[in-house]
Amino acid sequence: MNKKKVLIITYYWPPAGGPGVQRWLKFVKYLPEFDVEPVVFIPENPNYPIVDESLVSDVSKAATIIKHPINEPYKWAGLFSSKSSKTISKGIIADEKEQSFLEKAMLFVRGNFFIPDARVGWVMPSVSFLLDYIKKENIETIITTGPPHSVHLIGIQLKQKLGVKWLADFRDPWTTIGYHKQLRLSSASKAKHKSLEKQVLNTSDQIIVTSFVTKKEFREITDKPIEVITNGYDDVKHVDFEMDSKFTLSHIGSLLSKRNPEILWQVLGDLISEYESFSKDFQLNFVGYVSEGVLKSIEKYNLSNYVNNVGYVSHMEAIKYQKKSQLLALIEIDSEETKCIIPGKLFEYMISNRPIIAIGPNGSDVENIIKETNAGHYFNYSDFDSLKRIILEQYKSFQNKTLQSYPVGLQKYHRKALTKSLANLL
Repeated sequence: MNKKKVLIITYYWPPAGGPGVQRWLKFVKYLPEFDVEPVVFIPENPNYPIVDESLVSDVSKAATIIKHPINEPYKWAGLFSSKSSKTISKGIIADEKEQSFLEKAMLFVRGNFFIPDARVGWVMPSVSFLLDYIKKENIETIITTGPPHSVHLIGIQLKQKLGVKWLADFRDPWTTIGYHKQLRLSSASKAKHKSLEKQVLNTSDQIIVTSFVTKKEFREITDKPIEVITNGYDDVKHVDFEMDSKFTLSHIGSLLSKRNPEILWQVLGDLISEYESFSKDFQLNFVGYVSEGVLKSIEKYNLSNYVNNVGYVSHMEAIKYQKKSQLLALIEIDSEETKCIIPGKLFEYMISNRPIIAIGPNGSDVENIIKETNAGHYFNYSDFDSLKRIILEQYKSFQNKTLQSYPVGLQKYHRKALTKSLANLL
């Protein structure tokens, strides 16, 4: 039986690091098992803000990889301020009070001169290249995945010019994502974003989103079919580790100033001052970028001496930290816009067999998944007493050597099961 050839257009691909690369890396791994031959189109010379060479070995041998050059403004911006351009390209935007004049200027330029994003210069060259390639290879179906949402503009043109079937995958929302408000957009720029978003949603044949909240949001803009296919977990290579001897609470990934859970720092500060054994046993691990604002908060609650600030590590190293930590922290901003955000690390947390302490907005998709799978505890930003009680209970279980997670129903979040859902759409 001949496999169906599908063209996947993505900006993030190994050796890019971070969560953005994992989703399609894993879909591409399993698609051949469902009689789909993946062809992946990526930039030839990208300016990835995070690099993880260990992911290169995960690229499926069954995939065809094609590349085309890209010109990115972040390379030029790096001549003025390498640090600022790198953090902005990661989506890491400091609070306005913490921004330098240069950072404010760069955000204004990024938001108003590069719409929808700084990779928009890749659109026209990619369309020119892919028009010939698609005809030559007789490809009938394409998939674009964003962010960067400029990738979807490639999809619009290929759909209009060739009539291919087009699936638009949104790993994050577009105009309602948290950092959108920080881009210092003019009213004309905001209107252009909204217009492009509407055009993508109404031109594509099928929309894929990672959360039910995003599906509800997009349903207000389009009548096109929308399928929820969340992120998930994959089988993990064997990792040698020993459980931490300390009562460790680990946060894996970036922790920005706006995602600063002061309620958690206050709870931990109280427990340290009230229980001598807790103060001796406790350690707070940060594995990934942590903003100055968060570190100042930590200091305010007298937690600085309990912090192990590890910084960015490879994906495999991050998995090791997840498995050996006593508790895992999952933090989201308390806002309407973040109810739809389901971090990819949630699913890896769930299979680590370590209890999750999650803090976020009421009624989020993360809250529903954690409750459905019994993978940990979810708290709102007003749940001080409950949060304190649960962490103390978990600490007592740690002392008794009985601290464990007992998740259920995780199989539907395996990458292969999720890929089956994608293959059904194809």
